[in-house]
This record gives sequence, C-alpha cells and structure tokens, in this order.
Amino acid sequence: MKNIVTLLLLALLPASLMARNKATAAPNPSAATQAPQRRSLAERLGFKATDKILIINGDDVGNSHASNAAVMEAMENGLVTSATIMVPCPWVPEIFAYAKAHPDKDFGLHLTHTAEWKGYKWGPVASKSEVPGLVDPQGYLWPDIMNVYGHATPEQAYIEARAQIKKALDAGVDVTHLDSHMGALQYKDNYFQVYRRLANEFNLPLRMGSQALLAANGGAQQRGQLDSDGVIYPDYLITGGPPKGESITVYWQRMLNELKPGVTELYIHASVAGDEIQHITNSWQTRAEEYRLFTSDAEVRKILEAQGIKRIGFRPLRDLQRKERAEKRQ
Repeated sequence: MKNIVTLLLLALLPASLMARNKATAAPNPSAATQAPQRRSLAERLGFKATDKILIINGDDVGNSHASNAAVMEAMENGLVTSATIMVPCPWVPEIFAYAKAHPDKDFGLHLTHTAEWKGYKWGPVASKSEVPGLVDPQGYLWPDIMNVYGHATPEQAYIEARAQIKKALDAGVDVTHLDSHMGALQYKDNYFQVYRRLANEFNLPLRMGSQALLAANGGAQQRGQLDSDGVIYPDYLITGGPPKGESITVYWQRMLNELKPGVTELYIHASVAGDEIQHITNSWQTRAEEYRLFTSDAEVRKILEAQGIKRIGFRPLRDLQRKERAEKRQ
C-alpha cells in the first residue's frame, strides 16, 4: 500500500523559519539583502542549481520474493537507484544477503509499524512485551496507522524502529536512508519526533513530504527542525498516484516530464507478476507495470534523456549530511 501522501511537492522553507529569519535580519536593509543565501541541495551535491536530479526508490523490498527479484533486476539493469527494506517481513533474509553482497547499491529502511494486507501478516522485530501497543489481538502489527496511534506510544514506535535498524546493520546492510511505511512516523508530530530522533541517532537522511502537507497535519515546523539538526531530505517527493482515468504508465510519463530543478524522490512498488504477489495484494498489476516501466520501458528512458535528468541514490545525500555535520562540530 502506498504511503498516504499527496502530489508532487515543493520544498519550501517553513513559515516559522521565514518569520524567524525576518525577525533576526540585520537592521540595515542593504546589509540584509547582501547576506549570503545557503546553496541549494543540488549545488551542495556538486550539481548546478538548475539541474533536475532524480532518486528512483523501490519501496516494500523484503515483503515478498516478487518485490526482491524486481528491485534487484531494476537496480542492475534498469533505472531504480535506491530501495527501502521492510525489515519485519518474511523475505528479508534474501534482500539482506543481496545488499551485503552488493555494497554499491543504495538500501534504506522502510520503517514498518503496520501490516496492512488481510491474508499476509508479520509481527514486530522487537519483543512484543516491549511494544504491546503495536500488536493486534493475533500478535501481528496493526493494519493501519490510526490503530497504531490509538494503541501504541511514540516510545514503542521508537523501540520497534530502532530494532529494525539494528537488525539491518547487524546483517551487514550499509543503510543509506530512512522512510516510513504508510507514513506512520509522519502524520502526528510526536511520532515525527521519533523519525527525527532516529535520523539524528543514526545520521541518516529522510524522506519528507511537502511543506503544505506537513502544515495541514500540524507539522509546519518539521522541515525547519531537520534543517537545524543538519538532517537532509530531497527537495521534492512524487507521490499520490494517478487521478481516476489516468493509467499508471501515463502518470509516470507525465511526472517525469514535469520534473522541477532540484532533487526529487519518487517511489514505486516494483514486483514481478505471478501467483505470489497476486495472492498478497490486489495492486499487483500496478506493481508489475511499475517494474516494467522503470526497468525496460524505452519511452521512460527517452524522457529522462530528453529532460536531462540525472539519477542518483540516497548515498550522496547521506555522505553530504555526515560531512556537513562533522564540519559543523569542528
């Protein structure tokens, strides 16, 4: 299931930061206008400010062999530049072994606090006694984030997320970034503070929604908090899926043609078609098509070339974050 987020995102400074900057500006108007502005993320990564830079992330890796096989192929012979692993899921050992054997590939973690499908479930990585509010009466993770918010606590969410990160690290995965399955750590501020805490603790970049969406959910200050921490996130995020009547193929072609200068992340749920994924989710056709589009589709490659889009993974963001934070401490 896709995260509950909306469309292509503008990375705007939070209003709270803008107000603060205005309040602390030099009293001399000419001096204020001459104050140097921080370079864009693109420029700090070594690109031009006008470059279109794209991270193509494969979500839900580890949830099935079908997703693992699709992402491995799409990374090796297709366009996918990073992926995020659902650590509690049954097919994680396969993708852990692949990630360890291919340290050049960018693997982050799709921090997982829910198990949304009716016939296919998993429980927490942490001991159930440590995270009792995260499990349903059958011992599985809850199927939706409202049950997480209703039964668990942010501290339990932290314990589970940290257990997932430690399990991946202990398995030899060179974790490049974090995001949150179904947005469990993004739609309430006290859960976002867990997300922020983990980014700081493990010194990893994050996926983030737009300023408008964050503000609508009470998180107008969140991007500013990450900025003050020195935690990096892409400028834009493409999410939400096609409107009614538009195919997934046309949707992704349109999104790529409309890409803005700066660093954009898009995420897909690539899966190899077959009995396994068909029995897991009724979105299997979309997943199979996303696998095809970002592995072998000639038109998608033409669009990337015509638009001058430069593909990167999350590792450059992680390396930049760690470099800048280390320099700031000196």
